[in-house]
Amino acid sequence: MGALAAEADPPTTIRDPAAVLDRHIADSLSGLEIRALAGGHRIGDIGAGAGFPGLVLAAALPTARVDLIESALRKCAVAERLATAAGLSNCGIRAMRAEEWAAGEGAEAYDVVTARAVAPLAVLVEYAAPLLRSGGTFVAWKGERDGAEEEAGALAADALGLAAGEVRPVAPFPEARARHLHVFSKVALTPARFPRRTGVARKRPLA
Repeated sequence: MGALAAEADPPTTIRDPAAVLDRHIADSLSGLEIRALAGGHRIGDIGAGAGFPGLVLAAALPTARVDLIESALRKCAVAERLATAAGLSNCGIRAMRAEEWAAGEGAEAYDVVTARAVAPLAVLVEYAAPLLRSGGTFVAWKGERDGAEEEAGALAADALGLAAGEVRPVAPFPEARARHLHVFSKVALTPARFPRRTGVARKRPLA
């Protein structure tokens, strides 16, 4: 928290240590309520930004390997400085788009993929599916429930070899504000045409 407060170029407006504890760290740790994430050996965090939840998960799960997948070089630089300040040796920064990483070394590389405040569910599941191993789990941090978004996410997931699972309310801390964890499981192979070209998932979502 101190390193983020002292950061000269933070990619977040929340820097007060108490606010960071509630709004970033406690929120990130809420994902450990999902058993698959708590037991994951290799975790990929899509759109990791300054490192939430990725860096927090790396600190909480020292035997896991956590990759922060982030295309903005400025945010990658901040995450690297924060990881160094925290003494984390079990995380890496992947400075590229999720689609690019999934088309190369990241293909089917992860037990668990996470995403927090990145995109609609239909887009997120398309980012996550090619990165996940068979039987893997995708966990998305979202706000208030939206039936239309959830339906679109489930339809996209079905086309990608994922199955929508539980939606768990996050309520362990004051700043939760109707947040929810959306859980998807990889139940079949993702079709070979995925990932699509960079940016296509946002421009033409599957559902």
